[in-house]
Amino acid sequence: MDYETLKLVWWLLVGVLLIGFAIMDGHDMGMGVLLPFVARNDLERRAMINTVAPHWDGNQVWFITAGGAIFAAWPLVYATAFSGFYWAMMAALWALFFRPVGFDYRSKIKHPTWRSTWDWGLFIGGAVPPIIFGVAFGNLLLGVPFHFDDLMMSTYTGSFWALLNPFALLAGVVSLGMITFQGANYLMMRTEGAIYRRARTASLIFGALTFVTFALAGVWVATGIDGYVVTSALAPNAPSDPLAKTVEVQAGAWMHNYTQYAWAMWVPIAAFVALAAGILFSRLHQAGAAFWSSSVACAGIIGTAGVSMFPFIMPSSTDPRSSLTVYDAVSSHLTLGLMLGATVIFMPLIIFYTSWAYKVMWGKVTTEYIAANDKSVY
Repeated sequence: MDYETLKLVWWLLVGVLLIGFAIMDGHDMGMGVLLPFVARNDLERRAMINTVAPHWDGNQVWFITAGGAIFAAWPLVYATAFSGFYWAMMAALWALFFRPVGFDYRSKIKHPTWRSTWDWGLFIGGAVPPIIFGVAFGNLLLGVPFHFDDLMMSTYTGSFWALLNPFALLAGVVSLGMITFQGANYLMMRTEGAIYRRARTASLIFGALTFVTFALAGVWVATGIDGYVVTSALAPNAPSDPLAKTVEVQAGAWMHNYTQYAWAMWVPIAAFVALAAGILFSRLHQAGAAFWSSSVACAGIIGTAGVSMFPFIMPSSTDPRSSLTVYDAVSSHLTLGLMLGATVIFMPLIIFYTSWAYKVMWGKVTTEYIAANDKSVY
C-alpha cells in the first residue's frame, strides 16, 4: 500500500478499535453504572456482576489495543493528548482500578458494608471512564490549547478545569448515556424476573437520554462551535510534519464533510435510527435486537465525531497550524505497514476467541443460580 492509503486505513482501524471498546467493554461498564440501582439485594447484585464476570477482563483487550494503536500509529497525538489530558487520563485510570479489585474481592466477605462499598466502587469504575472519554472528545471538537515549536516539542497551555466546559460535559453525558444504554440492553439478555424488568426501564430511560443529548450536541456543533479547515495543499504521501500547512478556524467547518461527501450523513443518521430502534425493541421485549441496535448506535456516535473532524485528529485552539491530522501525525510508512500485517493476523484471532468465549458461557444468570453456587461465583 502507498503511504496515503495506509494513513487512511489506520484512521479507520483506530476508529474500529474505539468502537469495539465502546461495544464490548461498554456493556461491562454499563452494568457497573446500573449495579447500585437496578439490584435490590445482594443476590440480585451478584447475578448482575456474574453476567459480565467471565468476559470483562477479556473485553479490556479493546481498550489496551486502542491505546497501543494510537501510540504506534499516531505518536504525536499520543504524546500531546496524554500530556495535555494527563490528570483526566489519570482519573480514568484510577477509576478503572476499582473494576478488577471490585470483581475479585467484592463477594469474599459476607458483610453488608464491605459489599456495598465495592458496589459503589464498581459504579465509579463504570461511570467515570466514559464520562472522561466523552469530555475528551468534546474538547477535541472545541480545539485543544497546544502548540509545537521549531524542534517539534509540544507544549500544552490549558488546565484540567478548563476541560470541564459546558459542551465537553454534554459530550460526557452522551458518552455515559450511550454506555449505560448498552449495559442495560445486555442485562436484559442475560437476566430475568425483577432484574430484567428494572434493566428494561433503565434501557428506555438511557436510550431516550442518549438520543436527546446526542441531538443537542449535534445542533450545538452545527450552530455554535467553530471548526477547522486546512487552507494549504496537503501532501498525503509526504513524511509527517504538522507545521507544513496552514489552518483556519471557520464557523460551521465541522459540517463541511457532510456536504462534500454524501455518504458521511449516513453516519449520524445510523446513530439516530439505531437509538430509536433500540428503544423500540426494548419496549417490545426484544432484548437481543435492542443490544445490537445500541451497538450500532455506539458505532454511529463515535463515527460521527470522526467524520465531522476528518482529516483532523487533534486540532489546536492556540496555534491552528499545529493541529494534528490524519496525514501529518502518523508514524513512518514501514511502521504502519508492519502494524497492519500484525493487525490482519491478530484481529481475527481476538474476534474468534471473544465469540467463542461468549458462546460457551452464554445463558441466563438467575438469583437461584447464584444461591446454588455461592462458593464458586463472584
